[in-house]
Amino acid sequence: MTDFSRRQALALAAAAAALPAFAQAAEPALPTLWDLTHLYPTPEAWETERKAVEAALSGIAPYKGRLGESAATLKAVMQLISDLNKRGARLFVYATLKGDEDLQVAVDQERRQLAQALLAKFGEATAWTSPELLKVGREKIEAFIKSDPAGLEKFRFGLIDTLRQAPHTLDEQGEALLAAASNPLQGPRNIRTQLIASDIPWPTVKVGGEDVRLDQQGYSRARTAADRGERKMVFDTFYKAFKGFESSLGSALSAKVNGDIFNAKARKYDSSLAAAVDGPNIPEAVYRTLVAEANRGLPILHRYFDLRRRLLGLPDMGYWDLYPPVTKLDAKFDLATSRKLSLEAMKPLGPEYAALFADATSKPWVHVYPKQGKRPGAYVFGAAYDVHPYMLLNHTDNYEGLSTYAHEWGHAMHTLLAQKAQPWELAGYPTFTAEVASTVNEQLLVAHMVKGAKTKAEKLFYLDRVCEMMRATFYRQTMFAEFELAVHETAEKGEALSGKRASAIYLDLLKRYHGPKVQIEDVYGLEWALPGHFFDYNFYVYQYATSVTAASAFAERILGGGPKERDAYLGALKAGGSDYPVDVLNRAGVDMTSPEPFRAMLGKFARTLDEMEKLIG
Repeated sequence: MTDFSRRQALALAAAAAALPAFAQAAEPALPTLWDLTHLYPTPEAWETERKAVEAALSGIAPYKGRLGESAATLKAVMQLISDLNKRGARLFVYATLKGDEDLQVAVDQERRQLAQALLAKFGEATAWTSPELLKVGREKIEAFIKSDPAGLEKFRFGLIDTLRQAPHTLDEQGEALLAAASNPLQGPRNIRTQLIASDIPWPTVKVGGEDVRLDQQGYSRARTAADRGERKMVFDTFYKAFKGFESSLGSALSAKVNGDIFNAKARKYDSSLAAAVDGPNIPEAVYRTLVAEANRGLPILHRYFDLRRRLLGLPDMGYWDLYPPVTKLDAKFDLATSRKLSLEAMKPLGPEYAALFADATSKPWVHVYPKQGKRPGAYVFGAAYDVHPYMLLNHTDNYEGLSTYAHEWGHAMHTLLAQKAQPWELAGYPTFTAEVASTVNEQLLVAHMVKGAKTKAEKLFYLDRVCEMMRATFYRQTMFAEFELAVHETAEKGEALSGKRASAIYLDLLKRYHGPKVQIEDVYGLEWALPGHFFDYNFYVYQYATSVTAASAFAERILGGGPKERDAYLGALKAGGSDYPVDVLNRAGVDMTSPEPFRAMLGKFARTLDEMEKLIG
């Protein structure tokens, strides 16, 4: 069955350099605030629609016990559920976007809660359908689809997937209970968000002669300070303030992990990991192979840390030395420049992609700049099928801002291409493929910048961006994945999971991944509380690492190939959610069930280090 919670998850991610010609190019003014009236003209209209959808849920119950009656009946109930699902997704998009504009506005957070409650009610209203479909059986359902392909073909994949998950589908009462539990199980996420956004009294420090409030966004900016002493002070001050909330954050994490375990046990899975990867039908071995290959490649990462030490002219390395740029160039990447560079970098994806990208990036679909109370980070929410994707940024005029811009537009373009090619029921792609599109854009961008570099300093900067992608998106996300697996396995063994225990587990991983030559203070072990994904989703972050791996393979094929390779990649984007993600990627030429893509990418990392070392002598 189409699952609204999966639609929700789709939402459900320094100094810089540019060629002077790019920095000086005139660009048209671009919208910097999204226009939510494309979804609903007013908050009152949203509320009217919410009540209408809630009332319409009662129309599902009369079909109970009738799914095996005929193809016409099956089509009618599937279409009804699909239509309500689509309307509910649109409601949830608006509530999320409006709430993320300012997390301190109570009425907007209450609207988000109403949307979450509607999600739970939708789940309750449809909980009986999966158990009943299992009783009808595959043979009869296949016969129905064959008798009415025009009406039922778009539902085939969801129906067959429901049958695949028969061993983990409960009876009607059990499914209704789990659906009802979905809303209260959001509690850890909401608690952590409010703590980070509004309750922790973040300190203010001087960095570069300016006062900086060390909330999560301020910390992210200040840790790139040119002065090493200031960087260390930023880290120490930030984590000292954070440390006072370790117990509360640990309680929230423990509640989240136990919620995952509850769901896994209820559905008769052996572990939380098995439950998480079974939804998109990803072999559990993919997760464990990722961790094993990343650990096998740690010497390459440690080599990179030593190279950064040399480029920064330091006698030793501290954890606070990972974020400043290794070269300093004068140019800035404002919004218009970010768009222009991204358009140029995406030319290898062909004219169809270029035209759609140019049009979409000129529209008021993006909330661009940071402000107090706004949700940190960046994301694209594309579940409003009949409208368009929306994007949240916190743009800064450095290369990180440019790279994030290209990354998030990869998500948006994936959404636009999939929705153009697929009906609503098959357009929503899983995270495993979602992060491929965004990371391909990042890799095409940095390849474009390396190619256009005019000086050794510029080339070193962009080559270092390649290395930083490996560090931050492959190794760091795999470290997060190891942490997530470790805390779940700790709780599954019946051991206590406090904030202190979580920090100890994370600190051990920090030291192993960064090696003996990078100094790490014990208080930095609380860094696990910064990634919101640990509280939002279940075993999510590993897909960033698998995605950068697949993206590396696709980028190499696109840049070194021709229309065949390009079209194979675009075909994977257009497939949306019409097949299992591992199969979608495999058909496009990348087999993620093998260790080879991981080893090929780590080989690329080593070759990039070779090139940098030649440049610096």
